[in-house]
Amino acid sequence: MSTADRSVLKVQYTHDDFYIINKPHGLNFHSEEGPGFVVRAEQQLNEKLFAVHRLDKVTSGLIILARNKAAAAEFTQLFTQHAINKFYLAVSDTKPKKKQGWIKGDMAKSRRGTYKLLNSQSNPAITRFYSFSFKSGFRAYLLKPYSGKTHQLRVALKSIGAAILGDASYSGSAADRTYLHAFALDFEWAGEQIQHTLLPECGVEYAQLIKHQDFDSWQTPWKLDW
Repeated sequence: MSTADRSVLKVQYTHDDFYIINKPHGLNFHSEEGPGFVVRAEQQLNEKLFAVHRLDKVTSGLIILARNKAAAAEFTQLFTQHAINKFYLAVSDTKPKKKQGWIKGDMAKSRRGTYKLLNSQSNPAITRFYSFSFKSGFRAYLLKPYSGKTHQLRVALKSIGAAILGDASYSGSAADRTYLHAFALDFEWAGEQIQHTLLPECGVEYAQLIKHQDFDSWQTPWKLDW
């Protein structure tokens, strides 16, 4: 069991209807071999919580957990309407086919629990992204998914030749972690605009990235032209 699995979860924001909590990388969202993220949060906060979206085990960052059934139903509707803006940070050490823009395509199951992007677009996964080079051979990506498919961002970057660093399932180079982080949330709740960012707390390359001058323009990602 890693240190992250045993540590206290960090609550980023507390609301009467929900929490925004930092999920460590390497922690299962649902309970498998041990208590998953949701159960851990319930135990720590001593209340019943409701999952309204999820992150892969390898992904760190911001997650919303609803505190009552009514809020959970409202969040489900907001996610269905794509009314909650999510922004992710990723790093790759390979040269992409393009440096910004859209990645669109249907997704299909591949081998060993992975997925692949197809040329068809009957029910496509849709992602928009920006990127910049922050050190020799390494490129940072700011991604906004417009759909909520399993492994969507990991597959999207693999499809443009930029597998995420540390993402062994999608042929990413070996690293100290998988470099995918749920960086920011932006949505309206009961007339209030909720906007939160959380810098990655571990990862050698993330530490380099957030010091780079070009990262300043990404600090408030909802202000960018999407």
